[in-house]
Amino acid sequence: MSNPYAEIFRAPGAKGFAAAGFLARMPIAMAPIGIVAMLSQTHREYWLAGAVSAVFALANALISPQISRAVDRLGQTRVLVPTTAIATVAFVLLILAANQSWPVWTLYASALLAALMPSFPAMVRARWSELFRDRPELNTAFAFESAADELVYIAGASISVGLSVALFPEAGLLANTLFLALGATAFVVQRSTEPRVRSGNEISSGSAIRQRPVQIVTLALVFVGATFATAEVSAVAITQHLGQPGAASLVIGVYAVGSFVIGLIVGALNLKMALQHQLAIALAVLAATAWPLPFVGTVPMLALAVFFSGIAISPTFITAFGLIEQRVPAAMLTEGITWVMTGIGIGMALGSFASGWVVDTYGPTNGFWVSVGAAALAFTTVLLGQKTLSGSRLHSLADPSLNPAE
Repeated sequence: MSNPYAEIFRAPGAKGFAAAGFLARMPIAMAPIGIVAMLSQTHREYWLAGAVSAVFALANALISPQISRAVDRLGQTRVLVPTTAIATVAFVLLILAANQSWPVWTLYASALLAALMPSFPAMVRARWSELFRDRPELNTAFAFESAADELVYIAGASISVGLSVALFPEAGLLANTLFLALGATAFVVQRSTEPRVRSGNEISSGSAIRQRPVQIVTLALVFVGATFATAEVSAVAITQHLGQPGAASLVIGVYAVGSFVIGLIVGALNLKMALQHQLAIALAVLAATAWPLPFVGTVPMLALAVFFSGIAISPTFITAFGLIEQRVPAAMLTEGITWVMTGIGIGMALGSFASGWVVDTYGPTNGFWVSVGAAALAFTTVLLGQKTLSGSRLHSLADPSLNPAE
């Protein structure tokens, strides 16, 4: 039996843009925690560190879909070069502002400019879609990308914090900046795999977020992102409560590993079931496996429960991105993918806040009730949207039958 992952990398240029895209996406995990690690040491004020990091994360969540929309209209190179250059310079200014004790407003201003960092996971998925549109290999490619995202989240935060603690406060954010600059440069110079810019009659003045499938999938992924963040916050709180704070990294790692392994398996299987049904099943599993979490009382049981809770994450991401590729016009693809990723980020931010409040108010194990509720809402959202998600993609935005609200 042939290896489906080997098959997708036989496509000309695939290895190159995938490798470059992996480097360029590292700042997604490294930047927010890198800012916190740096400022908490240079300024000794955690509220300031958290505030500057939040400004970056929330601004990037709002700006990146607009950047991706411009990419769909103008092409990757024309947009990625200036936006990445500005973001790179802004990260350097943020490092200097922290190191040289510049006025506090310069920290916020630099973080805001750094938020122009493009969504490279969306750019990479757009290239895979250009290679394998309407072919079964695309599902395998999206599975690989979901696994790559998992690796980034597993390794990125650890690298960023580890460098800042072991070397000097700015080391984590400096590494983040180098990954962005080198990865983005290697990515944009590979012009042969860049998606073509659609013709004028394929371009709409509207946004991809007006497409009902994008709205449904994005909302569902907001809730999924909340479960993702809740697992991290609650794992830290519970292990500390049990007197084994060092076990938190192990528990979080087990959560990511479960998602990573199952994601690779799903991608290799090349399932024939309709993607909207696959997504509903994945979210049903996510909702079912969330229920035992609030009742765990030991670290081994916590690790086991978290492992099973994580097995549906990658399949959810794979099918969600696959649905966006199938249901939105090709001229809106990059923006559509970016909106879904924005939903994940917003969900993680809301999940962290909500679970933190629940832990402080009702105790460590009760934080997982946020996961239970969020997973149920994600499943309900997709279940109610099955009819819309089963529709066909509009190939031309000039189609007079197009009604984004339907």
